[in-house]
Amino acid sequence: MSALLLIILAIVIFVVAYLTYGRYLAKTWGLDPSKKTPAYELEDGVDYCPAKTPVLMGHHFSSIAGAGPINGPIQAAFFGWVPCFLWIVIGGIFFGAVQDFGALFVSIRHEGKSLGEVIEDNIGHRTRILFTVFAWLVLLLVIAAFGDIVANSFIGASHGGSASNGSVATASLLFIPLAIGFGFLVYRKNAPMAVATVLGVVLLAVCVAIGLACPLDLPKNFWIGFVFVYIIIASVTPVWILLQPRDYLSSFLLYFMMAAAVIGIIGATIVNPASTTFQTPAFTGFAVNGNFLFPTLFITIACGAISGFHSLIASGTTSKQLSNEKDALMVGYGSMLIECVLAVISLIAIGTLSSNGSQAAVQEMLGLEKISPTIIFGTAIAKFFETIGFGETAVNATKTIIMLAVSCFCLTSLDTGTRLGRFMFQELFAGTEAGKKMKLDNMYVATIITAVCGFVLCLAGYTKVWPLFGAANQLVAVPAFLALAAYLKKIGKNNKMLYIPIVFMACATLSSLALSFKKNVAEIISGAATGTALFTDVLQSVIIVPLVVLAVILIIDGAKVLFAKKSN
Repeated sequence: MSALLLIILAIVIFVVAYLTYGRYLAKTWGLDPSKKTPAYELEDGVDYCPAKTPVLMGHHFSSIAGAGPINGPIQAAFFGWVPCFLWIVIGGIFFGAVQDFGALFVSIRHEGKSLGEVIEDNIGHRTRILFTVFAWLVLLLVIAAFGDIVANSFIGASHGGSASNGSVATASLLFIPLAIGFGFLVYRKNAPMAVATVLGVVLLAVCVAIGLACPLDLPKNFWIGFVFVYIIIASVTPVWILLQPRDYLSSFLLYFMMAAAVIGIIGATIVNPASTTFQTPAFTGFAVNGNFLFPTLFITIACGAISGFHSLIASGTTSKQLSNEKDALMVGYGSMLIECVLAVISLIAIGTLSSNGSQAAVQEMLGLEKISPTIIFGTAIAKFFETIGFGETAVNATKTIIMLAVSCFCLTSLDTGTRLGRFMFQELFAGTEAGKKMKLDNMYVATIITAVCGFVLCLAGYTKVWPLFGAANQLVAVPAFLALAAYLKKIGKNNKMLYIPIVFMACATLSSLALSFKKNVAEIISGAATGTALFTDVLQSVIIVPLVVLAVILIIDGAKVLFAKKSN
């Protein structure tokens, strides 16, 4: 299979899907450009703040991207490139983009409230409490993991990292004051968006150049401390100062990365078609190395197909900044389809490097001690440019920019995740006695508690429960679909397009959790796991039980509402 043919096919499919199915959903659900959005109705200058469409698109896209659309396809490619590609296309169009668009739509119709509040209004109070607690715990895991990932991407050369890491750290630090300056120009000096964008992108390139020339060399502990102090401040800072402008400018890094990848694929195909031909088989089987295609593939490829975390972002920060309902289609549905394109590029990266779709094969080929999806992605794109005839300097710069982009998006997701955690914690205790007495509904208290819990989990070893994150993340999509379906039923709109996603995602998450539980229990009983491994198996098994119970309760409560006779 030619990588060029695959990427062209994917782009055409996604454009057609946006113009047909996306617009069908917008018309069916009743998007109304004349309605005043929560960003204007409840504007407070901190969380509720109208954003220009390109800026909000940049925020949403940067926040949902992270490392997910790169990691998932590369980790799942051992099943073959065909099932991965099909899930990215079908999942992205009919599951992921629908969830993101729907979560944004239903939130703006509920005063920009988070999914938990929407669930209470349309399903019930108990379901809302259970979902909010669960989502907050999932966000803690995101904060812990992404905090660790960002810190690792900044580690200096003399502390176990590399010069590229130091360059990423320098550029990232310079990027913060640049974003603040951009926000000040656009929102306080009313500078034309086009002029500010050109200036911002040029200065962003300067930040990258300085990073390449002056890499920092600091240890991981310093960066972990820095990252968590940063997210505490960023989570309570008005969105126009840092969140909106930084995410908007950082989105250009991702656009550049994707454009560079496509240009590299086109150029390498022209120079040497064999260099962009898939080495990975089309299909390797329904069960590979003890992993079953269902549900493993559908849990592993989350971002790039469907990720429950996206619905929290759409209904958490994005809905509070949307200036016009008509933009919900572009921001919600459109951003997800662009992410799907990135997922296809990631599939091409592993597919053109590996003979069997495994990371181990690439690691052996490159002679590296450590390998990660980001390294595989950067290596593949760099090899395309090598084939074209670019020199070593340009190839190394390409790798560094890709690492910077991934690190930047992880930091964006981390910042957004902390703000979402703060929203949910505040909503959980709003109006309660405990909330009033202990100020638990206070913005600063909620932020500190959320960030500190994430920090402790990061240091305590989040990796012990991280294998469950995939299923937990996908589980969030189920109540997101249920809340949207219940609301559409309430207002008399067609919600039938949500039934298959609800059933499929429920089956995938419950199957994944059941298989994990079976594996852990078998290892415990047989004595195969000892020491730390035994503790990890027990811990995961204990966590899986309430997750399954939660899923069943959510599904039952949602089904009761969906299938109840409509009352006057």
